[in-house]
Amino acid sequence: MLKVAVITVSDKGYRGEREDRSGKYIVSFFKEKGWEVSDYTIVPDEIDMIKEKLLDICDNGRANLVITSGGTGFSPRDITPEATIEVIERNAPGFSEIIRVEGQKKTPRAILSRAVSGIRKKTLIINLPGSIKGVKDSLELIYRPLPHGIDILTEKDAECGEE
Repeated sequence: MLKVAVITVSDKGYRGEREDRSGKYIVSFFKEKGWEVSDYTIVPDEIDMIKEKLLDICDNGRANLVITSGGTGFSPRDITPEATIEVIERNAPGFSEIIRVEGQKKTPRAILSRAVSGIRKKTLIINLPGSIKGVKDSLELIYRPLPHGIDILTEKDAECGEE
């Protein structure tokens, strides 16, 4: 079974001052697709806490996919990409690239995303924006290749990428 972990990065969400609509949406999206949600958490915009959570999930094989939401913009507190870069072992830029390119067609703000995507061990990590609209649009763009990509990453696909 495919397993996803969801990490929302939000100071206000962590302190209980704002409802985490984006993270909850990601959880429901993947449950509807039949994935197991192995972890859902909210962390503040603190690089060490984000890294610690990513490392725990990836290094302990708790999920095949980690989706983060929030902390990808220009604010000085937006450090999710930096935390992700510090833990990934290989880049997987296509997810973030398509989100920015297609997002630009809907809003000129899409270009302001600094989100990254990459692989640590057998886990794919993808940063998404913090807005519910951005999350919905992004998931619709990236979902179709995810199961196949995860199968290749976890070596469940015997053909490993052959067409």
